[in-house]
Amino acid sequence: MIESIYSSATSEPKSDGADIDAILEWIGGCVKDISLGFERWNDPYARGPGLYFVVERDPITEFAAPMGTNRWPVEKCATVFAETDVFLEAAQNVALSRDGAVVVHSDGTIEEAMVRVNQLSPAECRQNDNLPYAGWMGARHMSALETSTREEVVAAITLSEEDGRVTVFTDGTFEDSLATSLVID
Repeated sequence: MIESIYSSATSEPKSDGADIDAILEWIGGCVKDISLGFERWNDPYARGPGLYFVVERDPITEFAAPMGTNRWPVEKCATVFAETDVFLEAAQNVALSRDGAVVVHSDGTIEEAMVRVNQLSPAECRQNDNLPYAGWMGARHMSALETSTREEVVAAITLSEEDGRVTVFTDGTFEDSLATSLVID
């Protein structure tokens, strides 16, 4: 049996905006649990759950637009600090049925409208000439890498629907783990 990373967090973070690291750990643990819970990553015909979270320090409305009717269920889960099973269930549902980035404010509250994040402008591209794009990156991951370079953004976290890879993007860099490497001994 796999021990839940998310539900075994040492303490629930405070929702006062002061503990961004705890917010990132909370989201990351949830995303890892979703990855570990999907058993068909090696099935070439299966599409797994996919997620894209953007944690903002300042509003990203200048470079993000609503993604159609895709919505985070705020009526059931308005914050990452909801009870463990409530946040996990909402994230699993979104991962399997919606597209776009989930915007999380620095206090842990979640924006209802999921968004499409605009590409970097030509000037921003020149400032970020040497981003470490990897061959495995699809559109969601390249967007998250670029988005992480913006000063309004603390970090972006993705779950790849292709292989269960969980990636945390910060300041134009990334750390990733494949689903098979997430198992706790």
